[in-house]
Amino acid sequence: MHEHLEAIYKELEQKYSYQTEYLQSVYEFLESISDVILEDPKIIESNIIRNLVEPDRIITFKVPWEDDQGKQHINTGYRVQFNQALGPYKGGLRFTPNVNESILKFLGFEQTFKNSLTGIPLGGAKGGSDFNPKRKTDQEILRFCRSYMIELHKYLGPHMDVPAGDIGVSGKLVGYMYGMYKRLTNQHEGAFTGKGTNYGGSLARTEATGYGLIYIVLAALDAYLKTDLNDKTVIISGSGNVALHTGYKAQSMGAKVVAMSSMDGVIHHATGIDVSFLEDIKDNNESIEIYTERYPSAIFAKDPKRIWEIKCDIALPCATENELDLDDVKKLVKNGVKLIAEGANMPTTLDATHYLMDNDVLFIPGKAANAGGVSVSGLEMQQNATHTSWDFETVDKKLQDIMINIFNDIYKTASDYGFPKDLVKGANILSFKRVYQAMLDQGL
Repeated sequence: MHEHLEAIYKELEQKYSYQTEYLQSVYEFLESISDVILEDPKIIESNIIRNLVEPDRIITFKVPWEDDQGKQHINTGYRVQFNQALGPYKGGLRFTPNVNESILKFLGFEQTFKNSLTGIPLGGAKGGSDFNPKRKTDQEILRFCRSYMIELHKYLGPHMDVPAGDIGVSGKLVGYMYGMYKRLTNQHEGAFTGKGTNYGGSLARTEATGYGLIYIVLAALDAYLKTDLNDKTVIISGSGNVALHTGYKAQSMGAKVVAMSSMDGVIHHATGIDVSFLEDIKDNNESIEIYTERYPSAIFAKDPKRIWEIKCDIALPCATENELDLDDVKKLVKNGVKLIAEGANMPTTLDATHYLMDNDVLFIPGKAANAGGVSVSGLEMQQNATHTSWDFETVDKKLQDIMINIFNDIYKTASDYGFPKDLVKGANILSFKRVYQAMLDQGL
């Protein structure tokens, strides 16, 4: 790492020693862009990287709400508006008990560069709360969402900050928050994405992240291995929205999805996972172990980490951050994995990423691989701005074009710097250059 970048990281490490997720994402980024430091003396002279790695602002507020028994509860709400050099802040809201400032800073930092790769003029942000919607009634969730928006709405708008859903925030919750936003602002505008299609949402938004992941995998397989997904064996961690639609799309492209997982464990079905049945199980809030009742030949293991022991051609981590560690990738490499692409945000630890590249395994980082969701969110914003609605095929084709362009751009950048297989470096350098130039041009 260049000494200028090392000094910046050490300063952040001292200042935010407790924010491990944020520091991990910054370190991976700084490590990748060392090659561009000497190209432009303004990078060091302006100290713009020190500016870039800090969010513009962090909004923190209390969220009081009442349960069905009349008891008062208090949660903490957040919005990290990281960078708006390229456009209005854009990024999802996450409602889970482990939400904290470190996780949201890491997600907002990654979102800034992910959004830049799409070519859509969007800045980066992330937000949420430590509220847990699980085991809450619909009315309790509605009351929480309304209270959350009473404080957050003043920082939102189609030209200011446009949130969407993320983990724990379904389309229903987006609807509740958007409804409250409209009551508070008297505006029906594109201030949220991931809305219902009957009130301004875009077709293909639900499928976007999973479909986009498969589109970029196909582009990588073609460029590096001159092949496609036909007859490839695939494992997918997770069984939420991203994982399910990744599974559907992979199967439609001829792949055999042999394993999926959840917090409950892993299902290994050698003849191919019934993704539709798995989705029914999740919709009914049941354990995926039930899968074996319909398919006795399938194997269930309680430890979700067991998925990485299953032999496959392609592994797609689609659950959560840091789920794929060094021991896991050693098992995958030993079993002959050819490609790993991140459907979640930073699911692979840094030492695991290094090991994969040292062992010549193709690796597509999340800021490129899972950009499909925000890409279609950007398309939703375009439809809202023009008061139009596109059919599924139109949106899907635009998504496919965006993902192929992302791959081609980061592949070219990596190749230009002499590392044609290092897509981490390609993604970070290209996204940095786009954000850096915009900041420089605007004096930010």
